Amino acid sequence: EAETFRRIMDREIEKGDVLGVAQVAGIQAAKKTGELIPMCHPLSLTAVDMEFLPDEARHSIEVRATARLVGRTGVEMEALVAAATAALTIYDMCKAIDRAMTVTDLRLLYKTGGKSGTFRRP
Repeated sequence: EAETFRRIMDREIEKGDVLGVAQVAGIQAAKKTGELIPMCHPLSLTAVDMEFLPDEARHSIEVRATARLVGRTGVEMEALVAAATAALTIYDMCKAIDRAMTVTDLRLLYKTGGKSGTFRRP
């Protein structure tokens, strides 16, 4: 809803700074991916970056997560778990005022490394 979007952007949600909390949640989730996803091994990430791209016209926030490590494996699962967790955190913090919110379109945009090589969504 427009009002929910405005309140998130103006930091007027009763539970606090929604995007700040979502950022921390996403980073924590990326670090725990090996514990959350069966067959996903734990990795020592060197960086997890969270980006929130607000779209005022659609009253939406695109969540992007980037995970990095020094090594030969990809970290797409860590990035996807981070993005999903951040989006769910936004929902959780706002659900009392807007139960109609939706979390949609979780997808990999870009990946390099690992056995499967580089992937870039067209």
